[in-house]
Amino acid sequence: MLRHSVILKLKPSLTSYEKQAFFKAVDSLATLPNVQKFEVLKQISPKNNFEYGISMEFETQEQYDFYTNHPEHEAFVQNYWLKSVDDFLEIDYQKITK
Repeated sequence: MLRHSVILKLKPSLTSYEKQAFFKAVDSLATLPNVQKFEVLKQISPKNNFEYGISMEFETQEQYDFYTNHPEHEAFVQNYWLKSVDDFLEIDYQKITK
């Protein structure tokens, strides 16, 4: 299992309409093949400046790679992510096997 998380801050210049469009586009990523446990979260800790989190899981690295290279994901990055996101942190996790 691989958990893909992106923690982000939106550009302060975005209008409420642009934010709505961004999150609608984010939600569409949940429909891509092999995406599991998809969540969009509001960050509430005062310990950092990020605002939101996006989290999803994949069974295998190959499924994650397929998602990353999927044309709809690439279009999301070009049409929404690059225009809307001010800063981000991407973290990909695998469960530790003991």
